[in-house]
Amino acid sequence: MKNNNSKELPLKGELLRKSTHLFAIVIPAGYYFLGLTKGEFLAIMIPVSIIMIIIDVSRLRDWPLWHLVRKLISPMVRSTETSGDFTGATYILSTVCFTAAFYSKPVAAAALAFIIVGDPASALIGRRYGKHRFKNKSLEGSLAFLVPATIVGIFAPELPVTVGILGAIVATVTEAVSFKVDDNTTVPLISGLVMTLALKIFYS
Repeated sequence: MKNNNSKELPLKGELLRKSTHLFAIVIPAGYYFLGLTKGEFLAIMIPVSIIMIIIDVSRLRDWPLWHLVRKLISPMVRSTETSGDFTGATYILSTVCFTAAFYSKPVAAAALAFIIVGDPASALIGRRYGKHRFKNKSLEGSLAFLVPATIVGIFAPELPVTVGILGAIVATVTEAVSFKVDDNTTVPLISGLVMTLALKIFYS
């Protein structure tokens, strides 16, 4: 993926933003490998999401709370986000809660991992090497998304390899066509839905 938003953020800020995004892999990994129940996981993530929403609202309304945290967050905020939109962090944290609530643990963990590992690769490769463009995305960026997402799909615990790879392909296509809706939301929810349906149709 290579988009106009990425152009508006300096490379240093984009790298910082994507490294933070990649660190979020601890969320699905922790959910699965720590043996948390759905209820326990949501009891952790819902308050975290609410805190991020409050920070975002304070930024948009210029509340005092924003001035306390802006030095930490503002280098990673794109110009479109400063003009009235929520940050990617709010979208991904909120989507974590919905994905965990809607889908089984193996499906939710894989669906979240797709966007967490695929989006940084897509954005950075697309920004540097994106030549074949469609709207604000690029073929090179989409291929960069597909590779780590496929690796996740192959090694995702408790998921048949075919279902994991199908989820990775759906996640890649979803990210490529998410022009108006934040892909942090669309990728986990749509890929999770397709994997859930595939499990029910072919493996139940």
